[in-house]
Amino acid sequence: MKNSSRMTRKDFVAKAVILPALAGLVVAETATAQAKGSKAQFKYQDSPHNGQKCSGCTFFIPGSSPKANGACKLVDGSISPNGWCTAYAPKK
Repeated sequence: MKNSSRMTRKDFVAKAVILPALAGLVVAETATAQAKGSKAQFKYQDSPHNGQKCSGCTFFIPGSSPKANGACKLVDGSISPNGWCTAYAPKK
């Protein structure tokens, strides 16, 4: 009679590969969420600075229309397409 509580090599290998991968995804997701800084930290303002504005920045995520507020990959909160911060990096 076979002992059903015994783990097979196949089961062990599957769990040894899948569990660390899932843990890595959770850690990566948490790190991404924590990576954004505050508007104050980046000296965000709702108006352009020397012709530079968020809509022309690599990190800007556009809103539903060209005039609608969007988001930023680095700065937390609602971001005006006409805004600016110290993280400004022109699109290439």
